[in-house]
Amino acid sequence: KSNEITAIPELLEALSIKGLLVTIDAMGCQKSIAKQIVAKKGDYLLMVKGNQPKLLEAIEIAFIDQHG
Repeated sequence: KSNEITAIPELLEALSIKGLLVTIDAMGCQKSIAKQIVAKKGDYLLMVKGNQPKLLEAIEIAFIDQHG
């Protein structure tokens, strides 16, 4: 698990992602990774699961507010 978190930023640094959508599973849902993607002019779709309960709750509330 820790290898994935350290490997993702290295991979992102090596890739040209400007204008592209980067998808990463829940393990890669880290603020620093999202910031790195934005800094490189990419967009992201990150999986959020129960390992980040406050973030998951905020997303669920926002989704319900928009689509409820």
